[in-house]
Amino acid sequence: MNYLSQSWLINRRHALRAMGTCIALPMLECMTPLKAAEKVSTPKRSAFIYLANGVHSLNYQITESGSDYKFSRSLKPLEKHRSSITPVSGLHHPGSIGHHHNCINVFLTGGKIGAAYRNSISVDQKMAEITGQYTRYSSLEVALTQGSLAWTPDGVQLPAMRQCSQIFASLFEEPKDGIDAQRKRLRRKASVLDDNLDEVRQMEKKMGTADKGRMDQYLTSVREAEIRTRRADDWLDTPLPQISDSDRKRTNRKVNKAQAGDYFRTVYDLMVLAFQTDVTRVATFSLGGEGDAFAIPEIGITESRHQLSHHGGDEGYMEKLTNYDTFAIEQYSYFLSRLEETKDLNGKPLLGSTMSLFGSGMSYGHSHGNANLPLVLAGGSDLGLKHGSHLDFNEGHFDGYTLDKPGDHYRICSRPVNSDAHMSNLLLLMAQKMGVETDQFGDSNKAITL
Repeated sequence: MNYLSQSWLINRRHALRAMGTCIALPMLECMTPLKAAEKVSTPKRSAFIYLANGVHSLNYQITESGSDYKFSRSLKPLEKHRSSITPVSGLHHPGSIGHHHNCINVFLTGGKIGAAYRNSISVDQKMAEITGQYTRYSSLEVALTQGSLAWTPDGVQLPAMRQCSQIFASLFEEPKDGIDAQRKRLRRKASVLDDNLDEVRQMEKKMGTADKGRMDQYLTSVREAEIRTRRADDWLDTPLPQISDSDRKRTNRKVNKAQAGDYFRTVYDLMVLAFQTDVTRVATFSLGGEGDAFAIPEIGITESRHQLSHHGGDEGYMEKLTNYDTFAIEQYSYFLSRLEETKDLNGKPLLGSTMSLFGSGMSYGHSHGNANLPLVLAGGSDLGLKHGSHLDFNEGHFDGYTLDKPGDHYRICSRPVNSDAHMSNLLLLMAQKMGVETDQFGDSNKAITL
C-alpha cells in the first residue's frame, strides 16, 4: 500500500485543541486529507551536496552573467533545469584562503582555518534546530568516506552513514526484535551516557586548563549522542511511514560503491523519500573528502579524484577530471528531476519546497585554489527563491574570463577578486529561507539577494 493512501483522518486543529497546548505536532499523513480544501503548510527542506577537490575550472566556468548565460561543458546536464537553478561564481570563504585540506570541513560553516582551528556550527545544523522539532530525525548525514558535512555548535563533526540499506533501515524499518527491546536498548544507552558524563565532570575538577579544553569536544560528542538517543526513544511510539513497494525496491538495496552512478542515484532516492515522508527536512551528502574521493571505473576513470585534480598539466588527466565533473553533475541533475516529479503531502513538487546546494570548497585542485567556488543553488521557489540566471560576483571586479589563458583564469580561483563575496552570505540566505531568524552566519557580511 502506498503511504499516501489513508483510511482515517485526524483534524490537526482538534488534536491541538484537545491537548490544550501549543506544542508543535509532527506533520502526520493521517492529518492530511488527500483531496481536502484545507491544506497544511508545506515544510521547508534543504539538501547539501559536496564534490571534493574542486573542478576542471576551464570546462566548468560560465562566462556570461544574467539570464542569457550559456551552459559550460561540465554543467550541460543541468540545462533542462535552467528555470530551477542558479549557478553562482565568485564566492569564497575568507577563513579558508591559503588552506586546502580543511575545505570540506568549513564548506557549510564558514569557519576560520588556522593554528588554533576549531570549527563552528554548520548551516544544516542551524536549520535543523528549527525544523527538527517536527521530524523523527533532525537531519540526515551521508558520506562516501570520512565524516559528514555537519558540525555541532561546539565544532564536533557528526557521524555519517554510507550503506544504502543501512540508511533505509534506520529511516523506515521497525527494530527487528520489536519496539520494547529497542526502548530498553536506548534507555540503557542513555543511562551509560549519563554515567559517562558524571565521571567526566568528576575528572574535570582535577584537570588543568589545557586538559579541560581537550575534553570539550569529547563532552559535546557524548551530549549529542545522548540527545539523539532520547529523541529516538520519544519517537518509538509514532508509527513509521508506510513505503510503497516501488520505493522500497528503489531504495532498500545493497549498492556496490564501485558502481558510482547506481550508488549516487540510490542515495538521492533515499533523500527524496526522506523528504517526501517528512522523516527529516535537512540532509547532507559528501561525495568524498579532499584526499580520498574515489574512482569511477564505470566511465573509464580508475584514478582517484584527488589524483586527477592534481594533474600536473597532463591533458589526459584534465579530460578525465572534466568527465568526472560532468558525471557527478549528471547524478545531481537526476536528484533535481526526482524532486520535481515527486509530490509532497499537498500534491506539489518537492523541488519547490526544497533548496539544494551543490558545490565544492575548492575551485581548482591542482593549485589548491579555493576562491571562485563552483556552486549551484537549486529549488526552493515556494520559499521565495527566483532562478534562471548566472549569479556572478566576479563581474565588475576583474577584466573578464580568459579561459584561453589558463594562468590568468586560475589566478581568480586562487585569490578572490571580490573580497566582499563571502560564501557565508549564500548560507545566510538559505538559513533565513528555512526560518532561522538571524542576520549573521559564519563570516557573512550580507545575505545574498536572489
